[in-house]
Parts: sequence; C-alpha cells; structure tokens
Amino acid sequence: MGRKQRDQGPSGFAIVDKPRGWTSHDVVAKARGVFKTRKVGHSGTLDPDATGVLLLGVGKGTRLLRFLDGERKAYTGEIRFGSETDSLDSTGVITATHAMEPIDIDAARQCAAALTGNIEQIPPMVSAKKVDGKRLHELAREGIEIERKAVPVTVYSFELAKTDDDMVLRCTVECSAGTYIRSLAADLGTALGGGAHLHHLRRTAIGVFTDEMAEPLEKVQLRPIAELVAGHGLIEVDEATATDVRYGRVFDQQRLETVGEGPYPLVDDEGELLAIYEQHRGNTVKPAVVVADPPPSPPAPEHS
Repeated sequence: MGRKQRDQGPSGFAIVDKPRGWTSHDVVAKARGVFKTRKVGHSGTLDPDATGVLLLGVGKGTRLLRFLDGERKAYTGEIRFGSETDSLDSTGVITATHAMEPIDIDAARQCAAALTGNIEQIPPMVSAKKVDGKRLHELAREGIEIERKAVPVTVYSFELAKTDDDMVLRCTVECSAGTYIRSLAADLGTALGGGAHLHHLRRTAIGVFTDEMAEPLEKVQLRPIAELVAGHGLIEVDEATATDVRYGRVFDQQRLETVGEGPYPLVDDEGELLAIYEQHRGNTVKPAVVVADPPPSPPAPEHS
C-alpha cells in the first residue's frame, strides 16, 4: 500500500477497470471519496462507452502521471460494417448506411495493414480533445463542427478476427497515445468500400499495466508510488545521494550511473521513490519532480 505522507493524506496509484457508462472524470470523483483525498487524477481519458484500464494518481502520485504520456496503449473492440455514426462508435446517431457484402477477412486485413505504422488522424468531433480551450464534444453538442488538423500517431499493430456475424470483425490494436480506435474503424469501413463504426471498446493495457491487474473501483487498492514509474528503471541511491535528492540538488550524471535519456526514477534503500530526475546542461541531472519529504531540520543548539 502507498505510504501515507506527513499531513498530506495517502500517496500512490491505482489501476481501475473503468465500467461502461462512466466518464473518466466520474471515476476520479468517486475515487476521491474512496481514498478520502481531493488529490486524484487520471492518465489517458477513456470514452464513457469504453471499459478497461484507467490509471489513477493519488496524492503525490498525481505529479507523476505525465511520465506515462508516451506509454503504448492496447485495445480490443468490434467493428460493425454497413453503417456510420456521428461519433464513429455505437453511442452516436447513424448518419449513413451502406449495402456491403459480407466482409472478406483477407481483404480487411490488407486494408488494416495500410492503416498500420506512422499515420495521421483527424480527431473526431465527438471527442475530449480541446481546441481553443473548448472540448470538441461540447462544440458538437451545440451543432458546431470545426476544421481539425490531422495529428501524427503510430499504430504498432491492427489485427482482425472473424466473429459469428459476417458484418462484424473483432479488432486488437496496439498504438501510441492519442490514437482514436474509432477513427481506425471508420477508416477501415471506408477502405472496404462502405462504412463502419466501433462497438465494445476496451483498453487492455497502458504500458506494463494490463486489465488483468485492474480492479473495480469499489475494490481498488492503492499501490506504492514507485511502481507507477518502474517501467523507466528504478535507480537505488545511497544515503548521502538520497539526502541531496531530497533537497532537489543538481549533480553530475556519473554519480547516478544512469543509462539512456531518462527520466530517472530514484529510490532509497527501502524502495521508496524519492524523485524523478532528468538530463540537464552538460553531464548534469536535475529533479523534474521531488516526491520525498525534505530532511528534517537539525535541532537548534542548546543555550546554557
């Protein structure tokens, strides 16, 4: 369980299996009551209709969520061919129908291969992306559609499998952050000469955190804060270095014996996270975030 910080409430992180029908903000609001703190945030918004892995930072864990921004994500879902919706998924209103033949899995896989790799996507109007300070779905509810710039994303794999319905394929996707699986489904329908939309989206992983590790919100456990950034490789430091880290000091990179570009999560000899360091000028490193409490002040000298 995450260590309680002095007068600051609990700190750590949790892996929630988000239920269908909840917004990511709904989960955060409920978690504030579960953990009895206002300091709760999440990494990676999930659509209300989607289920699966949602990572929560609690207390000082909220300051570490940005280090998960570049983590790969994995999803499963169903692609229904023959109709399009305004949201690109099953929550939207049908905007077009297509008389399509039963889907040929080999042809679909060829089209999916063309949507794999470094591609560009235009964010859906019904999405949480902000443009000029306002979320697109808020504009869509007002009947406003604006021009959106295509953004680069990476689709590492886009696999398809048959289902009992010859107009429905099951998909498994591994991709970079910011990828819209709904857009992949719609683009696949267009590539096959018709249209399609997404059903039953489930996020199965964010980095090393999988849905097998996820728990229902009412049963979720607070995990040690160090585990949140363990994927970057925890670096144990000696007592003297730990003291310098607590003060947030800049020092020579060689002292840490770091490998790679960072960030560098530093832990003490008990495995407690002290700080996240990053490269600085020359061969030095500096703290990006210090989570450990500063060392206690030495006692004042006695006066006779």
